[in-house]
Amino acid sequence: MDNHKTYIHGFSKDEQDRLRRQAEFMEFLVYQDVNLSEISNLLEVGCGVGAQTQILLRRFPHLKVNCIDLNEQQIEVARQALSESPYAKGRYEISKMNAEKMTFADDTFGGAFFCWVLEHVPNPARVLAETRRVLKPNARVFLTEVTNFAFFLDPYCPAIWKFWMAFNDFQYDQGGDPFVGVKLGSLLRDAGFSDVLTNVKVVYADKREPDRRKKLILYWQELMMSATDELVKSCRVDVGLVNAMKYEFSDIIVDPNAIIFDSFMQATARVP
Repeated sequence: MDNHKTYIHGFSKDEQDRLRRQAEFMEFLVYQDVNLSEISNLLEVGCGVGAQTQILLRRFPHLKVNCIDLNEQQIEVARQALSESPYAKGRYEISKMNAEKMTFADDTFGGAFFCWVLEHVPNPARVLAETRRVLKPNARVFLTEVTNFAFFLDPYCPAIWKFWMAFNDFQYDQGGDPFVGVKLGSLLRDAGFSDVLTNVKVVYADKREPDRRKKLILYWQELMMSATDELVKSCRVDVGLVNAMKYEFSDIIVDPNAIIFDSFMQATARVP
């Protein structure tokens, strides 16, 4: 996580636990096309609580990861979690660092990894330019970022949708970008990367997969509820809307005809 006014989800223990559940739940899709087998030293930008770091180290046993983040609370949680993972021993370093002004030397890393990070930073272009600086020639960068306009539930849930729009507006006003995923191709090209590839990942479930559909709806309910305190405090939503949203979630989760749709964007690129 990098510099921003207010992190919409907060830094509570419950939120830190939610980030771990989120990483585990989405792992099957996030890492489907992520191949780090030829990279030995990786930079992870915005490691947060280390949830993705643990997955990276588990999936790629040869990998060493340098993690950076700005929030000391998240860094401490990440260090504690990684210290309890036997497979991570001696394979990671975590530093408090601004991704716009890294202290690493030029041409340091063989690859870089971002996951749900650029949506929270005020200047993604500057972060990517700085990332390119610290990568070696031919190094690759892997990014997974949100396209929040894509989320939808059927039957239509007006309270959930209104809450979600308030969520996105708040993130914009705090210097983030909830739609940054669709901009990855242009951002990477402008930062001087080559061989830029983008891929839309679709998350979808209907009555053919009722168990998976339920899990996806619960996932989204938990994600939205994690922003309730900040949105109420900032007067973006009121308690009445929050209660209406809860009611719609409880209703749609038992609806046999419910449909959930979402997408996010992944991109890879190379340093010339």
